Amino acid sequence: MCGIIGYVGKQDAVPIIVDGLKKLEYRGYDSSGIAVHGKDGISVVKQKGRLSALEEQLAKTPLEGSLGIGHTRWATHGEPSDINSHPHIGSQSKIAIVHNGIIENYKQLKNYLEKRGVVFASQTDSEVIAQLAEYYYSGDAIETVIKMTSRLEGSYALGIMCLDDPGTLIATRKDNPLIVGVSDGGHFIASDVPAILKHTNTVHYLEDNEIAVLKAGSVEFFNADKEPLQKTPETITWNPDSAEKGGYPHFMLKEIMEQPKVLRDTLHSAIHSGGNKDVINDLDIARFNKIVITACGSAYNAGVVGKYVFERLCRFPAIEVELASEFRYKDAVIDEKTLVILISQSGETADTIAALREAKAKGAVTLSIVNVVGSTIAKEADCCLFTAAGPEIAVATTKAFSAQLMILYVLAIWFGAKLGKISAEAEQMLFWELENIPSYVEEILAQVDSIQKYAAEYVSCKNTFFIGRNIDYAIALEGSLKLKEISYVHSEAYAGGELKHGPISLVEENTLIVAISNCKSLYGKIMSNVEQVVSRGARVLLIGNCPDAAEDEKLSHISIPGSIDLFSPSVTVAALQLFSYYVAANKGLDIDKPRNLAKSVTVE
Repeated sequence: MCGIIGYVGKQDAVPIIVDGLKKLEYRGYDSSGIAVHGKDGISVVKQKGRLSALEEQLAKTPLEGSLGIGHTRWATHGEPSDINSHPHIGSQSKIAIVHNGIIENYKQLKNYLEKRGVVFASQTDSEVIAQLAEYYYSGDAIETVIKMTSRLEGSYALGIMCLDDPGTLIATRKDNPLIVGVSDGGHFIASDVPAILKHTNTVHYLEDNEIAVLKAGSVEFFNADKEPLQKTPETITWNPDSAEKGGYPHFMLKEIMEQPKVLRDTLHSAIHSGGNKDVINDLDIARFNKIVITACGSAYNAGVVGKYVFERLCRFPAIEVELASEFRYKDAVIDEKTLVILISQSGETADTIAALREAKAKGAVTLSIVNVVGSTIAKEADCCLFTAAGPEIAVATTKAFSAQLMILYVLAIWFGAKLGKISAEAEQMLFWELENIPSYVEEILAQVDSIQKYAAEYVSCKNTFFIGRNIDYAIALEGSLKLKEISYVHSEAYAGGELKHGPISLVEENTLIVAISNCKSLYGKIMSNVEQVVSRGARVLLIGNCPDAAEDEKLSHISIPGSIDLFSPSVTVAALQLFSYYVAANKGLDIDKPRNLAKSVTVE
């Protein structure tokens, strides 16, 4: 949610910041703005709407300077508007800030300042930061930041400029990600790596309450006592081209097509070489009597798939899947014999971070599956497995989800073997099947023309139900989420056997039923559900390993390759992703940036 970029160096800051903001659009936003420290002091241009509106305004009101901060805002406090957009500047025009996060005590602080004559311009919690900093400022910007942040309750990542210090950019954070990039041409702050990857792959990850002071020729770090810190830079291995569309009309389509490579790279890191293999080998699964998987959104759906696979292969006494937003409040029954697996693409999901901390406080061992090295969850978990997805720009996850599934499969096989629930021969066969998944996905991606045809055929359907049984139900959850995320079609997922317990009352003429069937033993059951909905006027798209389906004129069919149902979600999901993508494309929607959604949900 929201995006920050800042630059100080020798170049014109505006084009660097605008380009960085474009790389952060995937985080979700409804307004944007830039502040530049130039010869006339601090100047601000900000605009409601897309970045194109900001660029138009910048063309009318050019800004010049080699120090600047930029922001894309996703409204929390105060409606989307020009005045509520960031950056915010104090009433004396001495301090400008950009802020990600939520200030929980902003009303108290605002009342405090208003009683002392401070006049506020916006309805945001963020303006309180600029006004409070200006109120405390007495010539030392670092001291001001320390004093100001000591009064803040909530979460924040901050970029700060001071009128009296035209060559300095200050950054600090608490419970919200912020990185510092260094290069010969200048230094950067950003919410996420893609914003600066074009300029540098050398970064420092700020920890909570650390302060970074950036000048054109130096970067210094301090703690909350103003004591200097020594931080070791990290090198980002992502290819800068991976943050570009590469000729595709949308990032989402590009990322769908990248999945075979992502699956191969992730599998290789877990069973052949790399840090993932070492982490898996060092984990003593026999010490646990319970596994809890917790996550949000698509990552939660990956966890539901994982539960089915773990149960089948490990025969573990207790495996639970919890929404992180519920786990953090339910007073979960966990202890030192519980393994809590946390899944997050960004590693910064607020609810999942809270679940992680709750689990650790109760003595559980925590294992994270994330895509971003240096993220909060990656650092705070007892051990971490990294997905080899590279930067994922589209808001709706595709390749990161697939990589999460691959890691879960490897864990389940390894757990099952270590616990003696599967033989060495079965373990070898299962790993062989994993090696084939990328090729199966390539077969699905080769069906793009027929999937695109079905999407055009069903684009007028206003209500869609995804149904499946057993592990097919688990992946139906993700198919339904993808469709509603990017095409705004009302969509729900149900276990096939639950249709007659309520949902079938909503089935009528032109309702679309996406039926998933890869479990051979349950094919007859799901086809019985299909007959029930067809008789009520529904249209059916059957996705699965169903040899007889091509002969049935009542339905459309997408064939899924593969020999066992256990890993079929990884293949099925590619078809579901393409179908959702082309439904949205046929509707002419903004696929990479669906309305009201953000890539990384860093506030509750």
